[in-house]
Amino acid sequence: MTKTTDRVALDQWYAVASLSDLGPAAIRTRLLGQDIEIAQGPSGPEVREAGSDRLLPVQERYCCLWTTLGAPGREIFDIEESQEPDRRVVPCGWVTMRASGLRVVENFLDMAHFPFVHTDILGSEPHTEVPKYDSEIRRDVDEVWATNCTFFQSRIAATESSGDFVHLTYRVPTPFVVMLYRICPSCPSRLDAIALFIQPMEEGLCRAQPVMWLVDDLSTQTALLSFEQVIFLQDRIIVENQRPLLLPLEPRLEVPTRADSSSVAYRRWLKEKGLRFGTTAGGH
Repeated sequence: MTKTTDRVALDQWYAVASLSDLGPAAIRTRLLGQDIEIAQGPSGPEVREAGSDRLLPVQERYCCLWTTLGAPGREIFDIEESQEPDRRVVPCGWVTMRASGLRVVENFLDMAHFPFVHTDILGSEPHTEVPKYDSEIRRDVDEVWATNCTFFQSRIAATESSGDFVHLTYRVPTPFVVMLYRICPSCPSRLDAIALFIQPMEEGLCRAQPVMWLVDDLSTQTALLSFEQVIFLQDRIIVENQRPLLLPLEPRLEVPTRADSSSVAYRRWLKEKGLRFGTTAGGH
């Protein structure tokens, strides 16, 4: 696949490497159908289109190096929790998936699969119903939010071994980033924040990394990583088997249920933006 001409996709910021992975050796990867190279320059990391001298904009945020192939109209979104010094910061590593990055976002938003895919972790039978929740496109910040979400989870965090109904909030700040906020079991007045950064390599190929900002003085780093990686690898199997690989934006192609309220808002938001890359409308 050649580099997309989709301006909506091009004019976004994308996480393309973990800062901890950067070293003297150049890293070659792909973004939106374009080969890019990441290397250390005289004043820090540089990203360029492979085979050219064109340097791309770079920013270091949230344990990752970010770049863009276009001209974003705004800065990288804020994650307030990342500024709180007492939080545990847990980058969970990149996982490659043969699926549209948009499918990965939508799967992250989907609570209905918890009892069946993440059995005895994020859900269990007979607690399969998704209670009504609110979803909206917040026009003032141009983001999708799902609020007042509740669901029975068998293990609500790495520190917990018993189940309970949890309150969840979802946020989609850009088409290829999705976040989850959940009440911290050890400090109910605060929210844990989990972000999923997606690098759309091609329309049907992406890689993604969860990064967590947690209030947790008890768990080891290994336990926190293991808990999240088990969940993510379970999701990978589901996402890679969805058909079509790309995300349909026409409502008649996939019939939603009440539990899909956040997905409906997300797809409507993408369609309003005119995004084509990673959708069945085609990225060119």
